[in-house]
Order: sequence, then C-alpha cells, then structure tokens
Amino acid sequence: MGDAFVACGYERRYGVVSVSNRPDLCQYQCNGAMAAAKQYHKAPIVIANEVLAALEGREMLAICEAVAPGFINLSVTTEFLADYVLAMGREERFGVEQAENPQTVVIDYGGANVAKPLHVGHMRPAVIGESVKRILRYVGHKVIGDAHLGDWGTPIGLIITELKVRQPDLVYFDPDYTGEYPKEPPFTVSELEEIYPYASKWSKEHDDYREESRKAILELQQGRRGYMALWEHIMRVSMEDLKKNYDNLGTEFDIWGKESDAQKYIPDMIRDMKENGYAYISEGALVVDVKEETDTKEMPPCMILKSDGATLYNTTDLATIVERMTKYDPDRIIYIVDKRQSLYFEQIFRCAKKTKIVKPETELIHIGFGTMTGKDSKPFKTRDGGVMKLSMLIDQIVEKVRSKMADRDMSDEEKDTIAKKVGLAALKYGDLSNQATKDYIFDMERFTSFEGNTGPYILYTMVRIKSILAKLGELPEAAVSAGDYERGAEETGLLLTIARFADMVEKAVAELAPHKVCQYLYELADNVNGFYHANKIVGEADETKRREWITILRIALAIFADGIAMLAFEAPDRM
Repeated sequence: MGDAFVACGYERRYGVVSVSNRPDLCQYQCNGAMAAAKQYHKAPIVIANEVLAALEGREMLAICEAVAPGFINLSVTTEFLADYVLAMGREERFGVEQAENPQTVVIDYGGANVAKPLHVGHMRPAVIGESVKRILRYVGHKVIGDAHLGDWGTPIGLIITELKVRQPDLVYFDPDYTGEYPKEPPFTVSELEEIYPYASKWSKEHDDYREESRKAILELQQGRRGYMALWEHIMRVSMEDLKKNYDNLGTEFDIWGKESDAQKYIPDMIRDMKENGYAYISEGALVVDVKEETDTKEMPPCMILKSDGATLYNTTDLATIVERMTKYDPDRIIYIVDKRQSLYFEQIFRCAKKTKIVKPETELIHIGFGTMTGKDSKPFKTRDGGVMKLSMLIDQIVEKVRSKMADRDMSDEEKDTIAKKVGLAALKYGDLSNQATKDYIFDMERFTSFEGNTGPYILYTMVRIKSILAKLGELPEAAVSAGDYERGAEETGLLLTIARFADMVEKAVAELAPHKVCQYLYELADNVNGFYHANKIVGEADETKRREWITILRIALAIFADGIAMLAFEAPDRM
C-alpha cells in the first residue's frame, strides 16, 4: 500500500493498513486517502481510485475496492494467507523483528519488605514485572529484573526495638560489646513474621516506642555494630523465605537488590546536589524543588534529608538510581508499583532528571497497577479479615484446580504436578488479562474455569493440539499451501489470527502491556477450537490439505508456547 501511494505521487505514510473493523466486508482497511485529501486538495474517493489502479495485478489481493467517501477495503487470497503463515513457521520467533537498537532496561518489580511474609498485595508487581521483563527480552532487549527489597527503613527499626523489649540481654544491645556476634539468629522466620505486625501496631499506640524505633533506624544507618549484626540475621532468614515464595510463584530476579545497597552512594549524591545548587534547607530539612511552570496541581519539594539528618525512601530511591546508572547505565528504568504512588514517582523522576542523576535521554517509567479485590469490591482478605499470605492464595487456587480433575485417570502425583501448572496459569492469566492500571475482582471460580477467557482454557487448547499431533505421528511439514481451495471461515480466521502475532508483540512491547498477549492468546484459542470443530483434521482424506492443517496447528502450538512463556507459566502435556 505504501508503494501504491508513492507510485501515485503521495507520501508513503498514507499507506498504513489496519485490521478491518468490519470483518463482514473485508479483512483489512486503509484510510490513507481520507487523510491525504486535505494535503493534496482532492476528493478522498479520487485518491482511493488512483491507488487501486496502482494495485492492479497484485495476485495476493482477493478484494481491493474503494468505498465512499474514500475507504479502501482489502482482503488477501486464502492461498497467499496460508503461504504467509507457513513461512512464519520457518522464521525464528515467527518473523517478529528484533530491536534494531537493543536497550538495557532495569525493572524494579519486587518491592517486598524483609521480615514480612509475601501477601496477596505482592502478587501483582511480581506477576506484571516478570511478564514485562519477558516481553522485552523476546525482542532482544537486555533486561535486568531487580527484587529491590525493603531492608533499611521502618520495619527494621521496629523489629530491633521489639527484640530489645523481649530479649534485652542479647549482646546486640550492649554498646560496649566488642566480641564476635552469634552465627545463629535469635529468632525463626515464623517468629520474625509475628514480631513486625505486633511492633507496628504497638508503635501506632505508643509515641515513646515509635520514637525508640526511629532512633534504632538512625543508629543502624550510622553503622552501630550490634544493630548491623541483627540486620544481617534478619536479612538471611528473610531472604531464604522470600526466595522460596517467589520460586513458588515462578518469578525470577536477576539481582536481589536491597535499599541498603544504595547507602554508600548517598553522601556523594547529597554533596553533588548541594554543590550544584539543587538542594537547600527548608524548615531544617534538605529539599530539592521539582515543580514546573506547566504544573496545574501542587507539586511539593522532594525531601532528601529530614531535619534530624535521617534519610527517607526518597533518598534511598534516588541513590538506587545512582547505583543503577553506575552499574548498568540503563536506557530505561521501569518501576512496577501501586498506582497510588504515582505522585511520589513523579517527584523522584523529576528530581533525578533535574539533579542530572540520569542522562536527559534516560527513560524513567512507573507502571502503576490497580488493586485486586474480593467479590465485595474490597481489598482481598482472608475469611477472618486478615491479610492473606501469597502462599495461601496459591495453595487455594491449585487445590481448586485439583478438585476439578478428580475424575481424571492419572496418578495423584501427576494430578498434583498438572494442578500446580494449571493453577499458576489461572492465577497469572487472571491478573495479566486485565490492563495493569485497572482494579479487578479475584474470582476463583471464573479464573479456574476451563472455558472462556482464562489461563486453563489456553492450556486446554494447547493440550488439544498436542493430542491431535500425537495421533498423526511425524507427518512431514507442509512447505507451501495446498492451493486456493475453498477454505472455511474458521480456517481463514485461524490463519488471520496467527498472521497477527508479530503485530501483537510489537504493540505489547511498545505499551509494556501483558494484557495484549493475553487477548491475542484467547483469540487464537477460540480460532483453534473453531477450526477443530469445523474440520475432521485426523480423518481428512486429502493428504496435501491434511499436511497443511497439521503444519498450521504446529505453528499455532509453538506460538502458544512463546506466548505463555511471556506470561511466565507452562503447559502440561495433558489435563
């Protein structure tokens, strides 16, 4: 289409083709004549007819017509379409173009605090971040996934304070102690998980206790030996538990970065901010102005140090950007954090740009996600109203899937393995199929259904293809189509959907949008099942046609495999 517009003396950009919004009329449409009319002072239908004349003789086109006031309707022949799909199958990644200039991207998508178990609120950043990482890697970007654990703020101060109350005789609290500290921690992971919520609640009711915990944080940040030793115990015990839980969710981090890692960058960062005139004292605190002339709402200064000299999350997050620029020099840093933190990230990003912590061209992106709620539209909780552990949610959804497989003829061990894969697919797809910024209702019955827009339905479709391929054995691949025979609507629909794979990936990469992958896989599954019901694939007498069908199904299965890998779940061989 671009060539045709150029041949008629128009700019190539008018030859943009999109999937038709009237599939009953045609497969594709070009509205370029409408857009060009104003620039070239011609009626759109005149331009459309000129372009059609330039397209004469193109054998790939089955429909090529101009419709008033100037739309161009297009459909390709089914033979061309089948040949195109077969050619896709021979291409690495099915013809998806790799990034021309691969970027280095850091994705911050853990956000868990040490000494606290992962709860359902940690699922969304882990699941979305893992998928965004894999989507970007699929087109060749170098992506570094960072857990970025909270290990240096309020929770640690509260734990140290509560330990001092419960076990005041521990050597960690003796400021004169100079010996070696015990190698074994003075608590288990279960005790640690109980201490923090207790201390947090107590601090809200007792000012002196809250002040003591603030003092503990400051002394830790200043390097008090006993507190540093306790912090190391907290880290070791927590990290083991966090890694186990993230493994269970199928989330993989390249680096287990921590707030504390950035501490060594803070002094130089603050000195630079002062020397270059960015930071100044306001009411005893060190701040940087980040408001801009175009702001329509209040934008408070970014606080770097409190009046008592203590650092804040702002300080640590900015120093973490310094650390990332120093170590990885990324083109983009992406944060997967609750959308309610959008103002905070706007402050941090502006401060990082203004103080030249990042280069002018470095992109800082916040993907703000919505809340997962129960059917009552309130934040998801346990039955008794408490915060549900993530491990408990995973166990519940896996058990739900297993109960639906009760009548399957397979061993308990195989049922357990399959239920885990299908359960995680249900959980992740249920989350990722929603646009990240939107809130959604967690509906276990719907998410675990083997029908409809669900993870299990996608996996069921893959298993159906595997079953067909197993019955037919090693049938040779079709190199070219079986000709332009009368293909049914279901077969044509399947071919058209497969052909859109590269376009979908391009959009998912550009918009950092896993829900685009989900929507595509659902449409592909619907088309595969429609094709399956409309045709006797195994019993087809025409071997040339059957070979084409089987090759197309193999391509569809391979695309499914790449698609679910981008969403970070796996398919079993049977269900």
